[in-house]
Amino acid sequence: MGEDMPVEVLPEMTVVWPKDWDIRPKQKVVYVAGPFRAKTQWEIEQNVRRAEKASLRLWKAGYVVICPHTMTRYYQNELPDRVWLDGGLELLRRADAIYLLDGWTFSEGSLEEYNLAKELGLVIMEEK
Repeated sequence: MGEDMPVEVLPEMTVVWPKDWDIRPKQKVVYVAGPFRAKTQWEIEQNVRRAEKASLRLWKAGYVVICPHTMTRYYQNELPDRVWLDGGLELLRRADAIYLLDGWTFSEGSLEEYNLAKELGLVIMEEK
């Protein structure tokens, strides 16, 4: 890109893109998908914890991880569920791979994420 390029992102934030931004080696980005919603808050928390454990394993394996479970766990009922899923799908479009947690086939959201990943030709990783 040439010289460092400051870009105002928000009034209170400026990002400076480094000169060598385009030549840095890129780590693979993995999106974690699996059940989130459940009948009780405790069951939701268990789903989030499973996603956290998988995310940490992936980070330790050298991946950059997107885990929507941990990003939205405290925002329930603030906006419709569809908002969170659509946001997750947008993040998935920017990933290199999807990691499917056990039980993903029973989750409507995870099925939608899987179908998009397949459509995009992403690497599909599945928990065993």
